Amino acid sequence: MPRTVYPILQYRDPRAAIDWLERAFGFEPAVVHESPDGGIGHAELRCGAHRVMLSGAGADLGDHAGQGWCYVVVADPDAHHARAAAAGAEIVRPLTDLDYGSRDYSARDLEGNLWSFGTYAPE
Repeated sequence: MPRTVYPILQYRDPRAAIDWLERAFGFEPAVVHESPDGGIGHAELRCGAHRVMLSGAGADLGDHAGQGWCYVVVADPDAHHARAAAAGAEIVRPLTDLDYGSRDYSARDLEGNLWSFGTYAPE
């Protein structure tokens, strides 16, 4: 049976995170479930054919906001980097050509989660 991995990140302000991740990194909201108190209980953002899940901090498992790190394969890391920088992403590692053939960079989102984007795609 094939397995699929879904990163799950927590945010103190998930609504703002969804907007920012869309603007800076090009994610598209796929599912957004509001909690009874009007907050975001669960959301899924599309990244190509894949998804990242997010929730509000403190939801079920405690507060882990700003402690995640994800790697996302993109076709054009230069254009992606330009988009993220224009949206105000904190670039923590500039675009770099790595000795194993990848070109990538790393940035923090608005709550401190680390994201790396590049061409590395293991077979």
